[in-house]
Amino acid sequence: MRPWPTLLALLVLLGAWELYVDLGGGRGVLPPPHAVASSIWTDRSLLWSNFRPTAEAMLLGILVAAVVGLALAISMHLLPWLRRALYPLVLASQTVPIVLLAPPLVLWFGFGLKPELVVIAVISFFSIVVTTLNALAAVDPDLIKLSRSFDGSRLRIFRHVELPAAMPGVFTGAKIAVAVSGIGAVLAEQSSGTTKGLGYLFEISYSQLLIPRTWAIITVLSLFTIALFIALSAAERLTLPWAYQPRGEIPA
Repeated sequence: MRPWPTLLALLVLLGAWELYVDLGGGRGVLPPPHAVASSIWTDRSLLWSNFRPTAEAMLLGILVAAVVGLALAISMHLLPWLRRALYPLVLASQTVPIVLLAPPLVLWFGFGLKPELVVIAVISFFSIVVTTLNALAAVDPDLIKLSRSFDGSRLRIFRHVELPAAMPGVFTGAKIAVAVSGIGAVLAEQSSGTTKGLGYLFEISYSQLLIPRTWAIITVLSLFTIALFIALSAAERLTLPWAYQPRGEIPA
């Protein structure tokens, strides 16, 4: 995919943003893009020192979400009775306000990385469970029947037929998890009483009315999330090249 249309759209958006603020829009809470860029440069040391713990929490939280989500999805697919028992609870986990969940987690796990990981994992794992279950259910039943005709066991069919066919769905869920992991990290940092991270720095900067810095924090977090999304998409293309073949074309 060529990047030029996206870059052009971004330039147009930034130009419109700059013009809007120059004409008096934003009411002091929306700085112009050049002020945000200036803050990223002048506050680079502060941003970097707080970016590292947030990035660490996001990466570990996504890993926890992927392991738990994939294990749950596979277990519920192989054991229908387990799906009937657990799926409503998995859905209920997304109805809990995360902001209210963080303080009890701090009392339970103490201050540090553990409550942040739980918050990020709770926000992120649901998409992996749902997309993986849907992808496994959408596997061509004729392929399964053919495997059974060759005396394939249930686990063998799952390993060699269902799981490979469902992998695009697994990656889709993982990419959604990556997209929302930043939200979980910031909420966890703002609710758990930590004194480091971009979520903590955002609260401090906003309370001091350092508006360009708050938007710089948003920009850094967004760019990191986009980078993770792109990296995961590249890994998907490398791992599943056949999924990107045009219809009707047989990969070499």
